[in-house]
Order: sequence, then structure tokens, then C-alpha cells
Amino acid sequence: MISLEKIMTKDVVTISRTTELYDAIRMMVDGNITGLPVVDDENTLEGIVTEKDVMRFLLNTHTTQGTVEDCMIADVTSFNVGDSLEDVICALVEKGFRRVPIVSEGKLEGIVSRRDVIAYIFSCELKDRGKLVGMVAGKVFD
Repeated sequence: MISLEKIMTKDVVTISRTTELYDAIRMMVDGNITGLPVVDDENTLEGIVTEKDVMRFLLNTHTTQGTVEDCMIADVTSFNVGDSLEDVICALVEKGFRRVPIVSEGKLEGIVSRRDVIAYIFSCELKDRGKLVGMVAGKVFD
């Protein structure tokens, strides 16, 4: 089984629920980031705020005044470090997520994005040109 630690982005930009929404938008634009995990002072995952969440908030309120808490998703789907890559890929594909947080005992450890998965598959393809062996759940991809 492929460890999520091999694939995930570990140096994740995070935000707090009390951050001003305008500052969150600036962080996304400046960092070319499409979503920010929301964490508390102990790095416990509290939710996520994405471009889509911000746009929905703007459509409903017509203002950037407020905090991240006003538009974040608190009931976020996350995975534990020991979970399978196949489960993560299913969430990314079937639920339409762009990224999922990876936690250990509730603490944010990283994020796995669609791009992370594709980049990993590409790097494996370069190593074993023509055949990806054991990528997901022991399956072979030709």
C-alpha cells in the first residue's frame, strides 16, 4: 500500500476561523491556493475554506466583510495518515473534491490534492516506463 505521507503536501498554508475574510482571499490569490485548511492554535483541523465557499458567500452577502468562520465548511472530509490512497482517490473523483486534508489524531499533517496524485503517478511512470504496478490497491495499470 502506498503511504499518503509519500504523496501529500506537508508544508500547508493554514488559516484560523477568526481570520478576516478579506485576508483569506488575499492569501488564496497571493499564494495561488484554491483552498485553506482551518486549524486552531494546536493545529487541530476545524474545517476548510475554498474559492467556491468564498464565491458562495459573496453571492449571498455582496461583501468581503466577515471572518473565515462565516463561510468555511466545518464538516470537512479528511483522511488519516494510514488510510489508503484508493479511498482518497475515490473521494477526489466521486465527491468532486480538489483536495482532502490528511490528519493524525485530529492534527493536520498535510493535504492530498488531485495534482499531488497525478504528479505521483507521473513520477512512477517515469521510473517504470509503460506500466504502473501496484499503484492503487495492488492493481496494474497498462
